Amino acid sequence: MADPKLLILSGSLRKGSYNRMLLALAAEAFGPAEVTDGDLHLPLYDGDLEEAEGVPEKVQTLAAQIKDTDAIVVGAPEYNKGITGVLKNAIDWVSRVPGSAFKDKPTVVISASAGRTGGETSQFMTMSCLTQMQARLIPGTAVLIAGAMNAFDEDGQLKDETSRKLLVQRMEKLRAEVA
Repeated sequence: MADPKLLILSGSLRKGSYNRMLLALAAEAFGPAEVTDGDLHLPLYDGDLEEAEGVPEKVQTLAAQIKDTDAIVVGAPEYNKGITGVLKNAIDWVSRVPGSAFKDKPTVVISASAGRTGGETSQFMTMSCLTQMQARLIPGTAVLIAGAMNAFDEDGQLKDETSRKLLVQRMEKLRAEVA
């Protein structure tokens, strides 16, 4: 049997973002998989643009990646006590593509944030948006990495053993959903 397809989506565009680091660890913990990093470098949603030109090709590509994957992990950083514009914009655009791309896709949302709550508010907002998209959110203890600037070592590994174990548990549960 072929390895499952895992799509990772980072709500931060910065290459060195803590959520990208956390997503890399999540993909590793998930185990053997064909991993795709979804590109959220999308134009801002604009109904006039959609009417004049249709859904942009990059959005259609992202929606196709979502439809074609077996499981999704979303890195949901928190900016100003909420979901990032990048992540919300991607969800909004994908909702405009016919066929409900997220419908029934096993999905886990994780967060790393500089703040003391580790992105809790953003994670809940992201899950609320994904619920409307009919994603199958996998329940479990939230992976919230607070003080992210101090949470990773120089090799990009989580310093805290409890956080590492929790991430592994969440990814094992996600993998079991697609087995």
